[in-house]
Amino acid sequence: MAEPRTENKLWYLKRINIFQEVTEDELVEIDRISIHKTLNKNDMIYLPGDRSDKVYLLKEGRVKISRLSEEGQEMTMVILEPGEIFGESAIYSDQDTRNTLAEALDDAVICTIYRNEFEQLLKRQPDLALRVTKAIGKRRREIESRLEDMAFRSVPSRLAHLFLRLSEKYGRETEHGTLIELPLTHHEIANLIGSTRETTTTQINAIKRNGFIDVRDRQIYVTDYMALEDLASVHE
Repeated sequence: MAEPRTENKLWYLKRINIFQEVTEDELVEIDRISIHKTLNKNDMIYLPGDRSDKVYLLKEGRVKISRLSEEGQEMTMVILEPGEIFGESAIYSDQDTRNTLAEALDDAVICTIYRNEFEQLLKRQPDLALRVTKAIGKRRREIESRLEDMAFRSVPSRLAHLFLRLSEKYGRETEHGTLIELPLTHHEIANLIGSTRETTTTQINAIKRNGFIDVRDRQIYVTDYMALEDLASVHE
């Protein structure tokens, strides 16, 4: 991907969720302290053990935040869409190093701001600091909900719960059902529910046979919300 032109940088920044209410002068200041970077699909942004000294803003593409178990199994914590902030442990944690990894799922454009400069920015703009805190709190609640799923739900129940959440966040009504407009491979879905790809594929096929979802051209449509809700409510 080509590096965004200077005249496009403010356009990108205006579309970051937490910056939508800042003034033009404030955007110019944010642009001054930020570094804009393009990424290719599957590029690593940071790894466990890397220094936690930067905050990132996602402008284009998707980014996956994951954690590795002691056995080396990857668990996806969240998939980020354009407009979101990540790497916030740099300012909201005492840890000097990362304990998660961030990977570009598509060709992407990100904005990097060093921790000390971002902290100064938040001190000068308390309204912005509040929006950042709210955004981070919402994501943490989503992650806690996913961890609770893994602890107390069976794989079919986790899968049903995931489809319900994705349809709520990314759903679009069509003649075939609610299309989940977030392209995910079976491997990515498996990482989101803490299972293996093979088991996930088996359970997706079972849910499809039961008529709860439909799969067309590798896209998932929710066709029976009530049945998915019943399946999601089954705990181990």
